[in-house]
Amino acid sequence: MKTRSFSLLLALLSGVAMGCTVAPVEWWGFAWIALTPLWVLLYRSPVNPLGLGFAWGVGFHGVALFWLTGIHPMTWMGVPWLASLAIAIACWMAVTVWGAAWAALWAAIVSRYRGNNGLTRVLLGVAAWCLLDEIWQLTPLWWSSLAYTQSPHNLAILHLGQLSGTTAVTASVVAVNGCLAAAVLSEKRRQLAVMAAIATFSISHLLGFYFYSRPLNDSPNLAFRAGIIQGNVPNEIKLYREGFIRALEGYTRGYETLAEAGVDAVLTPETALPDFWEADALSSNSPLAHLYQAIRRWEVTAWVGTFQGNLRRYSNSLLTVTGDGEVFSRYDKAILVPLGEYIPFESVLGSVVNRLSPLQAQMVPGAKNQVFDTPFGRAIVGICYESAFPEHFRRQAVRGGEFFLSAANNAHYAPSMPQQHHAQDVMRAIELDRWAIRATNTGYSAIVDPHGRTLWKSGFNVFATHAETVYRRQTRTLYVRWGDWLVWVLLGAAGLAVWRDFNS
Repeated sequence: MKTRSFSLLLALLSGVAMGCTVAPVEWWGFAWIALTPLWVLLYRSPVNPLGLGFAWGVGFHGVALFWLTGIHPMTWMGVPWLASLAIAIACWMAVTVWGAAWAALWAAIVSRYRGNNGLTRVLLGVAAWCLLDEIWQLTPLWWSSLAYTQSPHNLAILHLGQLSGTTAVTASVVAVNGCLAAAVLSEKRRQLAVMAAIATFSISHLLGFYFYSRPLNDSPNLAFRAGIIQGNVPNEIKLYREGFIRALEGYTRGYETLAEAGVDAVLTPETALPDFWEADALSSNSPLAHLYQAIRRWEVTAWVGTFQGNLRRYSNSLLTVTGDGEVFSRYDKAILVPLGEYIPFESVLGSVVNRLSPLQAQMVPGAKNQVFDTPFGRAIVGICYESAFPEHFRRQAVRGGEFFLSAANNAHYAPSMPQQHHAQDVMRAIELDRWAIRATNTGYSAIVDPHGRTLWKSGFNVFATHAETVYRRQTRTLYVRWGDWLVWVLLGAAGLAVWRDFNS
């Protein structure tokens, strides 16, 4: 019994160590060793592999996603304090269990191989992890690739994302852990396994550094001056009259400040103006007319985060409003937050969680094949939660997106969430080889270059404006052209290795 308990505790602590690689702790170096104890336990412990993997997953996702509890208290939405606490804990636990289930599945797959070939064991583990990530990203609830344990600090390794997205980075992390596990499991081949771990770590970083060190060679002819407004309107007041007035005044003032500074376009956050931007609503009697008239007066393009539709069915949208006041283009958020923006299985769960979302879970998603043309070329757009889905951005890059706009409202979570969100967008900028312009409600807004370097980053819970020269780019990385091709190469290599071992 003591041995079983100790094994589960060790697996849990191993997962906790992996969870400490991201904000707020950000000990990213732990990622290169934090999976090793679980891998060893799968072959040395009497505990069922499913239980070990689940314990590891609880540690990792429980720590990394603890910011979910920041939605409490929701008393400003009319939710009683205790009910709010229960909802926050239930959401955090549900997401943690969901992530832990995938770790348990990986453990079950890897433990099935009982051969002595360390290379086969590592290949199987890497291929299985990357394949499960690929499948997991197809579900509505996804966030925690091992690749983001390295962002935004280890920019060299993140440049492997230009080869095959997060798969290339994740594969490197899992492979190093696998080699270290092989060193523990096989005394006879320990030295070889340690050398393999060092070689994998070194080669992957050297290759990433090669991509990182290449000059951007941006053309001055493809430059434009972008402005960002961080309105800093707390969610507690945002949907009420006080918050709406504060948002309207702040974004109008910020727009005019940036326009006077000579920017070509201004980006506002997700739902910066929580109202419907419709032609008949922009009369002189409409509150939105204040900003609308400012745009007409200064003739500077604005990307406005707002709603489109009606009170029964509406979308979370980003509009390109040109200097003549016309809507040039529209993007509707395509990947909505489960429970926050829509209710899965609404007929069953609707009455239980309907009060969780201040938007009453009535949003409708946009199409996956949207394009967002602007006076400065075609843009790639991500609204908040979409930043976690690399394929969403790759599709837009394939269709000719030349720069990256990220609009978010992270005000209703703990402070570590905005930092993790920034880390996601750093990865997207590198994978696509595009400039990223990030505008958030309360932080962190930023400008990120195609090498993932953060040129400017706002404070947290402050009003801020910033102007920066960014560049349109038309390059196509291998990842943009071929997608996550490495998953299938790894799967084929692992399959051949297992087949060879069983038939030798």
